[in-house]
Amino acid sequence: MGGVPVSKTEAARRLAALGLDDEATSALLAHFADAEQRGKQGHGYSRIPWLEQQPFDRHARPTKTHSVPGFERWDACGALGYLALQAICEDVIEHPPAATCVVAASHCFPTGALGYWVRMLAERAGLVAVLTATSPARLAHPDGGPSLTGTNPLAIAIPASDGPSVVVDVSMGAVTYGAVLAGLASAEELVPFGGASAHKAFALAVGLELLVGALAGPEHGAVLLVAQPGFDPVPGLRERAAGLRLPGDS
Repeated sequence: MGGVPVSKTEAARRLAALGLDDEATSALLAHFADAEQRGKQGHGYSRIPWLEQQPFDRHARPTKTHSVPGFERWDACGALGYLALQAICEDVIEHPPAATCVVAASHCFPTGALGYWVRMLAERAGLVAVLTATSPARLAHPDGGPSLTGTNPLAIAIPASDGPSVVVDVSMGAVTYGAVLAGLASAEELVPFGGASAHKAFALAVGLELLVGALAGPEHGAVLLVAQPGFDPVPGLRERAAGLRLPGDS
């Protein structure tokens, strides 16, 4: 174990040293490298020293436990949440819904940068995708007291006919826990975003946590909505933006 890997080669070596197979190592490396490329160091290689200290089953595989039209349930079965979402996204891409499907993933943590997963679904399968996931309680009520809810990010991807998908990925914290791990922020800064309006972010965090809990169970989990788009709204927004950067642009 050491500090944050300084190269993709070192990152790959240390992931392999965790005892993961080649497929799992490649999936994690692709996620971390994408985060680094997008300037999201809190979700990049800085996660590897953290993973080296986490207990998880190196040989576990996520499993689809229930499937009916419009709804699926998965269990990570002890695998890292990253690998559960990788398996879920690949399955959705291979078997896209005719219209809409909700996927609830139980025991699914850590899940990484959620924008990575919805972007994958939008760009590889042309799907509208909405994803949220829960994490350990790290946000306190704006009025004070103990930590009550996770940062519980929300990511949305909308495919576009005229270029890259629009991808929104927002944590309910003023900073992310990843930024704290990466040394880019202090633990004291991990509060609901919004300053005087922080109650709004706290309410979103609570709502998302309870949504995931209702569909995926009491342990940390994720809920994904995918749908076939009926319209193509991004080009019109991009025209109105007149060159301004939109969420998800490189």
